[in-house]
Parts: sequence; C-alpha cells; structure tokens
Amino acid sequence: MRMGAHVDQEDPIAEARARGAVLSQFFLGDPQAWKGPKVAYPGGAEALRADAEAAGVALYVHAPYVLNLASTNNRIRIPSRQHLQKQLTAAAEIGAAGLIVHGGHVLATDDAAVGFDNWRKAIDGLSIDVPLLIENTAGGANAMARHLDRLAQLWDAISHSPNADKVGFCLDTCHAHAGGMELLGLVDRVRAITGRIDLVHANDSRDAFDSGADRHTNFGQGFCDPEGVAEVVATAGAPVVVETPGGVEGQRADLDWLASVAGSRD
Repeated sequence: MRMGAHVDQEDPIAEARARGAVLSQFFLGDPQAWKGPKVAYPGGAEALRADAEAAGVALYVHAPYVLNLASTNNRIRIPSRQHLQKQLTAAAEIGAAGLIVHGGHVLATDDAAVGFDNWRKAIDGLSIDVPLLIENTAGGANAMARHLDRLAQLWDAISHSPNADKVGFCLDTCHAHAGGMELLGLVDRVRAITGRIDLVHANDSRDAFDSGADRHTNFGQGFCDPEGVAEVVATAGAPVVVETPGGVEGQRADLDWLASVAGSRD
C-alpha cells in the first residue's frame, strides 16, 4: 500500500521521508489564490523531478480550491480553465503522478446539467499530460461530485470527451462522510460509476454525517466510521494520502493507524 501525506511543497521528498512515506501531495502556490503555479524546490521543476525519481517518491499536486470548472459565471469558469491548464503543465514538468481538482458546483438556481457540460467542455480543451483526478466534495446543494447520482451525471458528460481516458477519480473519506455517503461499500458503488479510483484521500471528519462541512481531523478524533475508512483504504487499490493536521507527528500516526487496520504500507 503506497501511502503519504499532504505537505509543504518546499521539499516534498524530505517530507515523505520524515513520515516514513513513499509519496507526497502539495500545492504549487497559494490554494486560495489565482497566482502560480510556482515550484519552490531548490533547483526548480527539473531538479524536483529528478530527485523524486531517484528517491522513489511519487508526487501529487492539488489544484487550488478557488477553481470551479462547473461554474456558470464566465469570470470564474474561464480563469479556472486557464489556471487548471497551468497547473497541469507544471505538474507534468515535475513528473507528478496526478493533479487533483475538486468537482465544483453551480448556483442553487442553476441547472446542474450546465455544470456537467461545462466540465465536458473543459476536458475537451485541456492538454492533459498527467492524470487529472476529480475529487468528491463535502458540501453544496448543487455540487457536481457530492452525491453518487451527480457523480454519475458528471462521468457521463466527461465520457463524451476525447480526453475522457485521461480523467480519473480521487475519493476523499471525510468529504464522502460529510457529504452523506456511507463509507462501507462505497468503493464498489463508486467504481460502478467511474470504473476506477486512482487516489484515496483518507481523512477523519470533524463533523457529523451529511453535515456538508469540509473539515478534516486525525483518525479517532472525528465522526467517520473507522471500519468504513479501513475498508475504503484496503479495497480501493489506489495510493493513499492523509490530509490531516498535526504535522509530521500527527500524519505519521495517521499513516500508522491506516496500515494497522488496512494492511502494511510501503
């Protein structure tokens, strides 16, 4: 089981080693801003790619939270497409194993079908040189990837793009729990829609089931069903990233717990 954590981007290789991990996920810039992407690693993208390959550390990039590819607002949707392309290009330059982006949403008064088609158009127009992994989200009444029925509509729309085979799925346990999806049996239900799970974000939730709140916490301190989390990690057949607080100590404890309940880790 290949596991790691979301870390600062300055030295994701050292961050992985500190956690006894074989992968790192990070932002290439401020996740709440439109600036970037920027590689902070000494020597830049080329050095990071070479050093990560030599160390056997896989790299994953998380796109900024501000991106919303589904939006009906041109001032949000168009910059989101442009910035996602920049993120994809930068992720390819560092040899990333994937770029994760949230599923986004449309306004409560909007027709969700427009959001799904906006995603399809975005996928059509992107140059995708690393897997683009769409992540399920915790909240939003008109979200594209909070509930399984919406995920099915999103995947159907994307399937009509010539770039569909370059799009994968990232399953977040906190988001699923807070979004109202039971974790037990979830892997099979998701695979029935997407045909794949490329990455797992394994996180506990500070809030109750179906709360819609995206607030992660360390395992044993939240409300996620631990048996459900263990099942997701054990059966997804995908690399695992913890996005929990506590720095090296807290995340290493979470990785050790996951290994103890779902199988050994690399």
